[in-house]
Amino acid sequence: MGICQRVLLLCVLLPVLMQPARAVEVGLFTDTEKFKEIKLSPTGEYYAVTIPLENQTVLAIRRRADHKMVGSFGMGTRTHVHDFWWVNSERVVFSMAERIGSLDEPRLLGELYGMHVNGSTPEILVGQRLVAGKLGTRVGAKKEERVAALMIDDLPRDDRHVLINVFRFITDPESRVEKMDVYTGKRTKLVQGPVANVDFITDNAGNVRFAQGGGIDLNTKLYYHEAAEDAPWKLLNDEAASGHAEYAIGFAADNATAYLRVEHPQGPDSIDALDLATLQRRELLRDDNVDPFSILYRPGTGVPVGAVYMDGKPRTAFFDAASPEARLQRSLEAAFKDQAVEVISTTSDGKLALIEVSSDRNPGDVYVFDIAGKKADYLVSRREKIDPATMAEMRPVSLKARDQLTLNGYLTLPPGSDGKRLPMVVMPHGGPFGIYDAWGFDPDVQMLAASGYAVLQVDYRGSGNHGRAFEQAGARQWGAKMQDDITDASRWAIEQGYADPARVCIYGASYGGYAALMGVAREPDLYRCAVGYVGVYELSDMYTDGDIQRSRSGETFLRQWLGPKDALTAVSPTRLADRIKAPVFLAAGGEDDRAPIQHSRRMEQALKAANVPVETLYYPKEGHGFYVEANKREFQNRLLGFLERHIGNGALAAGN
Repeated sequence: MGICQRVLLLCVLLPVLMQPARAVEVGLFTDTEKFKEIKLSPTGEYYAVTIPLENQTVLAIRRRADHKMVGSFGMGTRTHVHDFWWVNSERVVFSMAERIGSLDEPRLLGELYGMHVNGSTPEILVGQRLVAGKLGTRVGAKKEERVAALMIDDLPRDDRHVLINVFRFITDPESRVEKMDVYTGKRTKLVQGPVANVDFITDNAGNVRFAQGGGIDLNTKLYYHEAAEDAPWKLLNDEAASGHAEYAIGFAADNATAYLRVEHPQGPDSIDALDLATLQRRELLRDDNVDPFSILYRPGTGVPVGAVYMDGKPRTAFFDAASPEARLQRSLEAAFKDQAVEVISTTSDGKLALIEVSSDRNPGDVYVFDIAGKKADYLVSRREKIDPATMAEMRPVSLKARDQLTLNGYLTLPPGSDGKRLPMVVMPHGGPFGIYDAWGFDPDVQMLAASGYAVLQVDYRGSGNHGRAFEQAGARQWGAKMQDDITDASRWAIEQGYADPARVCIYGASYGGYAALMGVAREPDLYRCAVGYVGVYELSDMYTDGDIQRSRSGETFLRQWLGPKDALTAVSPTRLADRIKAPVFLAAGGEDDRAPIQHSRRMEQALKAANVPVETLYYPKEGHGFYVEANKREFQNRLLGFLERHIGNGALAAGN
């Protein structure tokens, strides 16, 4: 009698168990998007777009009639056009950033440049490089100061000037508002900020009316300013005194009413109307469950008319449900059913708009929309190789933590699966505070789902989008209640039958990497493996190394939100390696200044000393997240191989 006759069940199952993991083209998910930002010119004759290349981002101007590129700008390796503004139909102003290693995204340099639509005479207008005079022939005519400048208002009614926020790097930290000529770079001071490090908000006539920001105590302040440039600042809200923050988001068309986003002691933030004559407030919008995700504006203006709420899936609400803007949004949502529709740019007359249509399965398609004619013409897609029909659904889920706090998140199941007893990857987000998971296309999640894994994401306490109290509940809860929330969500997925209890792995980046290693330390029988990507693992080191502790506000953050240095040993994964049973994969960059690579190396050493299997992938020239396409692909391939061996078919075949 043969083996198959003796063990019939094994012979039936073995061919299935030994099937390789689903073949996944990693590059489909790691390749750079086709564009980052796209905006119509004021007349609609052109559109400008930022295009990410291998190690730089360039600005391209295209004629809308035939899509021919008429002008472009790039500064070479490691430099990136960060944002741009059409000041008139022939002139674009843009900001630059530089990839300097510490972060996965380039760092804004506080420099503004100007360029004609045909790409001619690109030159720096303000910023520290102006001293060097590397661009332009009229550098000497500009005011040479070692300052940083950020755009405040592109002044749609003024074709020659913009308003900028200017501040010195060291000697004069107080921000000031200046009007700048976008052709000559000449600057005129208008308003001095009330305190250091503030953002300014203007009304629809370009008058500076609000200043808002936080000091070294991390408490935000909101100041109000009459339209006259010499008017004194009035303090409207001090978070230290009121116990909540307030932020100005815009003005009504007549500038008589301002709109504020207001936190509350319990529950989500509201949008309030502030009568500027009486300074009386009136609540306009407040969702029962979530904060405003983004603000909706009247096409062609900066007038707020409503908000988007990310309550599982995005939905819109308006100050006036019968307004033309509300009717337009409803018609777009009906035309693109089950997708999010966002107006991202309009012509100055409000007749044409660029709209982006996206979903959990669709990375984003952009259309030129004739508002009066209600006609949409396709323009471009972010990821043309992605077929939405083959992608996985991102399902909103809700559950109770052990202390009955409501937790929200997302469950993504492999396409075509029955959704039962699947290998699962739990993915805690980074941050951790104020960050949250949102419904939309996530290439990492989709890659894992395409590989046959269920993916669970949860907004643990401390996350954003659920009101001030929910975020504050995460203070000093690293490795404690925040970790319990992730554990409770993981167990919930098992109890609901989605996850195979023998095949659950935890994987995260930055704080998520910390949570992954704390997960296998605190719950050695729950997770079968852990992946820490650019994580922090020796928490006391955050007081001495990395970029957070270098500023006084950073030190305040560490004390208030992380906890005192001498209390962090008990919640540092490097000190808990002897509790870990599951194999670990660590990945980090040598130029990471947020989570220095020493965290990963110390974690690796601790795991080896405890005889825990550990794999590593280190890139000396990468930062807080891998940036080079080839490096991203190698990491994802290594990640999939690691998962396959420990919770995939390879684990099943090995009898794990």
